[in-house]
Amino acid sequence: MLSSEIILRPIITEKSMLLAEQENKYTFSVDKRANKIQIKKAIEELFNVTVVKVNTMKTTPKKKRVGQYTGFKPAVAKAVVTLAEGSKIEIFNA
Repeated sequence: MLSSEIILRPIITEKSMLLAEQENKYTFSVDKRANKIQIKKAIEELFNVTVVKVNTMKTTPKKKRVGQYTGFKPAVAKAVVTLAEGSKIEIFNA
């Protein structure tokens, strides 16, 4: 897989922005098939930073209902990436 296929988008919420400011941790939505090693290489290649640690989490599809129709919210995979001291990703600072 290419690096651009592994990293889908950044997750920008209040909690993720606090992690970025205080602990130098950045949150991304990633491909469900990617492992920690692939995620680390993709982040380092795309943003020219040094990754220290990668934590991943996968959510299961959740059942939702609107009136008589039922369906599922999609399964999502997230990665919280810890960067080395002095490294920053500029898209979160904009």
